[in-house]
Amino acid sequence: MTKYLIKLFILSVFGAGSMQAPDSLAATQEKPSKEFRMKLAKAIANAPDSFKDKFDAEVWLVEQSIRLAKAAPHIPEDERLTILRHVHQEATNFNLDPMLVLAVIDVESDFDQYAISSAGARGLMQVMPFWKDVIGKQQDSLFNIETNLRYGCAILSLYLEKEKSDTTRALARYNGSRGQTWYPMRVYKSMRRIWHP
Repeated sequence: MTKYLIKLFILSVFGAGSMQAPDSLAATQEKPSKEFRMKLAKAIANAPDSFKDKFDAEVWLVEQSIRLAKAAPHIPEDERLTILRHVHQEATNFNLDPMLVLAVIDVESDFDQYAISSAGARGLMQVMPFWKDVIGKQQDSLFNIETNLRYGCAILSLYLEKEKSDTTRALARYNGSRGQTWYPMRVYKSMRRIWHP
Protein backbone atom coordinates (compact mmCIF):
# COMPACT_ATOMS: atom_id res chain seq x y z
CA MET A 1 0.00 0.00 0.00
CA THR A 2 2.78 2.44 0.88
CA LYS A 3 4.57 1.89 -2.45
CA TYR A 4 1.26 2.50 -4.27
CA LEU A 5 0.74 5.80 -2.44
CA ILE A 6 4.32 6.87 -3.12
CA LYS A 7 3.88 6.09 -6.83
CA LEU A 8 0.72 8.21 -6.93
CA PHE A 9 2.61 10.99 -5.18
CA ILE A 10 5.47 10.80 -7.69
CA LEU A 11 3.12 10.83 -10.66
CA SER A 12 1.23 13.83 -9.33
CA VAL A 13 4.32 15.89 -8.52
CA PHE A 14 6.72 14.95 -11.31
CA GLY A 15 4.74 13.70 -14.16
CA ALA A 16 1.17 12.67 -14.93
CA GLY A 17 -0.21 16.20 -15.14
CA SER A 18 -3.83 15.99 -14.04
CA MET A 19 -3.39 13.05 -11.66
CA GLN A 20 -3.63 14.29 -8.08
CA ALA A 21 -2.01 12.76 -4.98
CA PRO A 22 -4.50 11.31 -2.50
CA ASP A 23 -5.49 13.61 0.37
CA SER A 24 -3.98 11.16 2.86
CA LEU A 25 -0.50 12.17 1.72
CA ALA A 26 -1.05 15.87 2.24
CA ALA A 27 -0.59 15.72 5.99
CA THR A 28 2.69 13.83 5.91
CA GLN A 29 4.53 15.01 2.81
CA GLU A 30 5.18 18.56 1.72
CA LYS A 31 5.32 19.27 -1.99
CA PRO A 32 8.95 19.26 -3.16
CA SER A 33 10.41 22.62 -4.13
CA LYS A 34 11.45 23.33 -7.71
CA GLU A 35 15.08 23.13 -6.57
CA PHE A 36 14.51 19.69 -5.04
CA ARG A 37 12.77 18.46 -8.22
CA MET A 38 15.81 19.57 -10.24
CA LYS A 39 18.20 17.78 -7.85
CA LEU A 40 16.02 14.67 -7.93
CA ALA A 41 15.93 14.71 -11.73
CA LYS A 42 19.74 14.89 -11.74
CA ALA A 43 19.99 12.00 -9.25
CA ILE A 44 17.60 9.91 -11.35
CA ALA A 45 19.55 10.68 -14.52
CA ASN A 46 22.64 9.35 -12.74
CA ALA A 47 20.79 6.49 -11.09
CA PRO A 48 22.88 3.35 -10.92
CA ASP A 49 21.99 0.10 -12.64
CA SER A 50 20.83 -1.25 -9.29
CA PHE A 51 17.36 0.18 -10.03
CA LYS A 52 15.03 -1.66 -12.38
CA ASP A 53 14.20 1.54 -14.24
CA LYS A 54 14.06 5.32 -13.86
CA PHE A 55 10.60 5.23 -12.30
CA ASP A 56 11.74 2.70 -9.71
CA ALA A 57 14.69 4.99 -8.94
CA GLU A 58 12.37 7.99 -8.61
CA VAL A 59 10.01 6.23 -6.20
CA TRP A 60 12.79 4.86 -4.00
CA LEU A 61 14.81 8.09 -3.90
CA VAL A 62 11.81 10.26 -3.00
CA GLU A 63 10.50 7.85 -0.36
CA GLN A 64 13.89 7.46 1.32
CA SER A 65 14.75 11.15 0.98
CA ILE A 66 11.60 12.00 2.98
CA ARG A 67 12.62 9.51 5.66
CA LEU A 68 16.24 10.65 5.70
CA ALA A 69 15.16 14.30 6.01
CA LYS A 70 13.29 13.38 9.20
CA ALA A 71 16.11 11.19 10.56
CA ALA A 72 18.94 13.62 9.73
CA PRO A 73 17.55 17.10 9.03
CA HIS A 74 21.08 18.55 9.07
CA ILE A 75 21.92 16.96 5.70
CA PRO A 76 21.31 19.17 2.61
CA GLU A 77 18.93 17.82 -0.06
CA ASP A 78 21.57 17.20 -2.71
CA GLU A 79 23.79 15.30 -0.23
CA ARG A 80 20.80 13.18 0.83
CA LEU A 81 20.22 12.12 -2.75
CA THR A 82 23.92 11.39 -3.27
CA ILE A 83 24.04 9.21 -0.15
CA LEU A 84 20.85 7.37 -1.09
CA ARG A 85 21.95 6.73 -4.66
CA HIS A 86 25.28 5.27 -3.52
CA VAL A 87 23.68 3.28 -0.69
CA HIS A 88 21.34 1.61 -3.17
CA GLN A 89 24.19 0.90 -5.60
CA GLU A 90 26.68 -0.51 -3.09
CA ALA A 91 24.08 -2.44 -1.09
CA THR A 92 22.82 -4.05 -4.28
CA ASN A 93 26.37 -4.81 -5.45
CA PHE A 94 26.99 -6.73 -2.22
CA ASN A 95 23.53 -8.34 -1.96
CA LEU A 96 22.57 -6.29 1.10
CA ASP A 97 19.24 -4.72 1.98
CA PRO A 98 19.68 -0.97 1.38
CA MET A 99 17.48 -0.32 4.44
CA LEU A 100 19.89 -2.32 6.59
CA VAL A 101 22.79 -0.22 5.30
CA LEU A 102 20.86 2.99 6.02
CA ALA A 103 20.17 1.77 9.57
CA VAL A 104 23.86 0.95 10.10
CA ILE A 105 24.81 4.46 8.92
CA ASP A 106 22.19 5.99 11.22
CA VAL A 107 23.61 4.14 14.24
CA GLU A 108 27.28 4.46 13.30
CA SER A 109 27.58 8.12 12.29
CA ASP A 110 24.16 9.81 12.24
CA PHE A 111 24.90 10.38 8.55
CA ASP A 112 27.98 12.51 9.27
CA GLN A 113 30.28 12.01 6.28
CA TYR A 114 33.27 13.27 8.28
CA ALA A 115 32.63 11.42 11.55
CA ILE A 116 35.69 9.99 13.34
CA SER A 117 35.25 7.64 16.30
CA SER A 118 37.50 7.50 19.35
CA ALA A 119 38.96 4.31 17.84
CA GLY A 120 39.73 6.08 14.55
CA ALA A 121 36.88 4.69 12.42
CA ARG A 122 35.90 7.08 9.66
CA GLY A 123 32.95 8.29 7.65
CA LEU A 124 29.34 7.25 7.22
CA MET A 125 29.83 3.55 7.96
CA GLN A 126 32.71 4.13 10.39
CA VAL A 127 35.35 2.13 8.54
CA MET A 128 38.69 1.54 10.23
CA PRO A 129 41.67 2.74 8.12
CA PHE A 130 43.41 -0.67 8.22
CA TRP A 131 40.80 -1.91 5.72
CA LYS A 132 42.54 0.16 3.04
CA ASP A 133 45.38 -2.37 3.13
CA VAL A 134 42.92 -5.26 2.94
CA ILE A 135 40.35 -4.28 0.29
CA GLY A 136 41.53 -0.99 -1.19
CA LYS A 137 44.43 1.39 -1.63
CA GLN A 138 46.24 3.65 0.84
CA GLN A 139 45.20 6.76 -1.09
CA ASP A 140 41.48 5.94 -0.72
CA SER A 141 39.59 8.55 1.31
CA LEU A 142 37.20 7.05 3.82
CA PHE A 143 35.46 10.43 4.00
CA ASN A 144 34.39 10.08 0.36
CA ILE A 145 30.75 8.96 0.36
CA GLU A 146 31.03 6.40 -2.44
CA THR A 147 34.31 4.94 -1.18
CA ASN A 148 33.10 4.69 2.41
CA LEU A 149 29.88 2.96 1.38
CA ARG A 150 31.75 0.54 -0.86
CA TYR A 151 34.10 -0.41 1.98
CA GLY A 152 31.33 -0.62 4.58
CA CYS A 153 29.09 -2.77 2.40
CA ALA A 154 31.99 -5.04 1.45
CA ILE A 155 32.90 -5.51 5.13
CA LEU A 156 29.31 -6.19 6.20
CA SER A 157 28.90 -8.64 3.31
CA LEU A 158 32.10 -10.43 4.35
CA TYR A 159 30.86 -10.75 7.92
CA LEU A 160 27.48 -12.05 6.75
CA GLU A 161 29.34 -14.73 4.80
CA LYS A 162 31.48 -15.60 7.83
CA GLU A 163 28.38 -15.79 10.03
CA LYS A 164 26.45 -17.92 7.49
CA SER A 165 23.90 -15.14 6.80
CA ASP A 166 23.12 -14.57 10.48
CA THR A 167 22.51 -10.82 10.38
CA THR A 168 22.60 -10.34 14.16
CA ARG A 169 25.99 -12.00 14.49
CA ALA A 170 27.34 -10.20 11.40
CA LEU A 171 26.26 -6.80 12.77
CA ALA A 172 27.88 -7.52 16.13
CA ARG A 173 31.08 -8.47 14.33
CA TYR A 174 30.88 -5.30 12.23
CA ASN A 175 30.72 -3.21 15.40
CA GLY A 176 33.42 -5.17 17.21
CA SER A 177 31.00 -6.49 19.83
CA ARG A 178 30.94 -10.09 18.64
CA GLY A 179 28.80 -12.35 20.82
CA GLN A 180 26.71 -9.44 22.12
CA THR A 181 23.37 -8.18 20.83
CA TRP A 182 23.14 -4.55 21.97
CA TYR A 183 24.50 -3.17 18.69
CA PRO A 184 22.36 -5.29 16.33
CA MET A 185 19.31 -4.31 18.43
CA ARG A 186 20.10 -0.62 17.87
CA VAL A 187 20.35 -1.23 14.12
CA TYR A 188 17.06 -3.16 14.08
CA LYS A 189 15.40 -0.39 16.09
CA SER A 190 16.53 2.16 13.49
CA MET A 191 15.16 -0.05 10.71
CA ARG A 192 11.76 -0.30 12.41
CA ARG A 193 11.60 3.36 13.45
CA ILE A 194 12.79 5.00 10.23
CA TRP A 195 13.35 2.72 7.26
CA HIS A 196 10.66 0.04 7.66
CA PRO A 197 7.90 1.84 9.62
